[in-house]
Order: sequence, then C-alpha cells, then structure tokens
Amino acid sequence: MNLRETAFGEFLKPSQIIFDLKSRDKLEAIEELLDSLVRLKLISNKNLTLTRIVDRENLESTALGHGLAVPHARVDTEGQIAVAVGRSAEGIDFDAPDGQPVRLIILVVWNPTIPGLFNHLFAGLASFLIKPENRFRLFNSRDKEELHAVLSEIRFSFPREDKIINRASLLKKLQDIEIKIRRAPKDKLEELQKHRNLIREELDQSLLARFDLLMDRYGYAVAEVVDGVCRSCNMSVSTQMASAIEESNDIYVCENCGKYLVAARKEKIAREKAEKARKEKPAAQAEKAGKAKETARKKPVRK
Repeated sequence: MNLRETAFGEFLKPSQIIFDLKSRDKLEAIEELLDSLVRLKLISNKNLTLTRIVDRENLESTALGHGLAVPHARVDTEGQIAVAVGRSAEGIDFDAPDGQPVRLIILVVWNPTIPGLFNHLFAGLASFLIKPENRFRLFNSRDKEELHAVLSEIRFSFPREDKIINRASLLKKLQDIEIKIRRAPKDKLEELQKHRNLIREELDQSLLARFDLLMDRYGYAVAEVVDGVCRSCNMSVSTQMASAIEESNDIYVCENCGKYLVAARKEKIAREKAEKARKEKPAAQAEKAGKAKETARKKPVRK
C-alpha cells in the first residue's frame, strides 16, 4: 500500500466511533474503546492490548493538549491497523501537558510487521489537529457521521527530508534510558529494558539505526538546542530551524555534527539561567564594589 495515497477514513468507519463515551476516567475510556474493537473483530486480545496501552501511558501520557489524546499500542491485529474514536462532552483527565481534560480520544492499535505505520498516521493527525478550526469542527460535530466526515479528511504523509516526524521527547527519553542501562544495577535493568522496548516499538527502523550508530560512536545521539545553539557541537543552527524546533516536537538533524536535535525543556533553560545569574551575582557585586573604592580613592580631598 502506498501510504502517500491513504486517507484516515480508510481505517475508520462510523461504527468505530463512540460519540458519547460513558467513561469518566482514562483507564475506563481506553477499555470502552477496546471493547468496541473487540465487538467489531478488529482485535482479538483485549487484555494484551490494554496492558501495552497502559504501559505506554505510564511511560508518558499520550495526551497532546487542546483536549486531544492518542493512546496506542503495537500488537498483532486482524489487519494492518485498528482505530477507535471516543468523544466525551465533559472531558476526561488524561494527564495532559496543558492540564486540559481530553474531549476526543483516538485509539490506535497497529501491526508490528509494518514498521513506521504509526509514525505516518501520527504525522497526519498532528498536522490536522494542530489547526484550531479543525479541532473546533471535531468538538462541535452533531453526531458520529459528522465527526467521521471531519476525521476522514486526515491523510497520511511522509516526513520531509529536512526533518523526521516523530515524538522528539520519546527519542530523548530513549537516550536517557540507554545511558541509565549502562550503569544500572541488575534489579533495575528489567524495568529500564521494558521502557526501552516500548519506545523503540514506536520509532522507524531507519531512525533507530542512525540513533544506535551515534550512541555506539559518541555515547549519545540527541542534543538539545538552547538559544539557537546545538549543545553537542556548540554551533548555531539556522534561525529558521531553531524557530521550528522551538515550536514543534519534531526531530531535526544538526548540519554540523549530525546529532538529532530537540528543543530543550523550558524548565531546564529557566533553571540554567537562574543558576548562571546566581553565580554571576557575587562577581558583579565585587566588580561594583571595586569600582566604588577606585572612585573614592581618586576623589580629590578638600582642604
């Protein structure tokens, strides 16, 4: 199948939409959506799928913000991909990054024999859902048929050559886990390896191959961009790339050192600036005091 020609509507039928979710919490909502996939015979092993999805949620919330969430798992399905959509008028707490309750859940289960499929779907979802007018249409659909019609406009898209569409935060977390595994005691290894496998299941093989090569060669593969500068090689990236990295969760590649680039967390930047200011303050005060003494020494004495 040529994914460039595939629309989301090919995998989502109105029968796969629950227009008014009865559930009031995250786990119940996920189960309610899985039950609909079981009834439609799109998945056969609900318990395994639920476990995989919950493990993924415990690793990092799949809420995107703006009232949206995309819980997912990579398990054997009856076909290529199984999708269920649930709408909640009141909203459900999903530990979203913006703190907002989730009103639309798009649950995705895909076959492990098709690497990268979820990434193409996620790219299409992200480019569509980022637009406020599209979210408005989704949240204000009058029935499941109208909601289905809006969602059917979403199309798969391959990433452009200058960036790799993926969850940048996941790739950075994979690096952190790989580093921890190197020095972790035996009783911690199993849990770390479990988290590592969950992340690696979501990433394209080409992305992982480059990641593994960089890790083997340099000990790390992902560098943060702070104030437009790659923290790996200390070279400035283009203004356009720096702006794009800051405004997205995509992964870019440094043109100088070849490391994957991600935006530094705002809390980390703020913490580093505060620490720098704290260290510079005594030096600034000493310099000011020194200038004051020099001025006093040079001041003429009246007779």
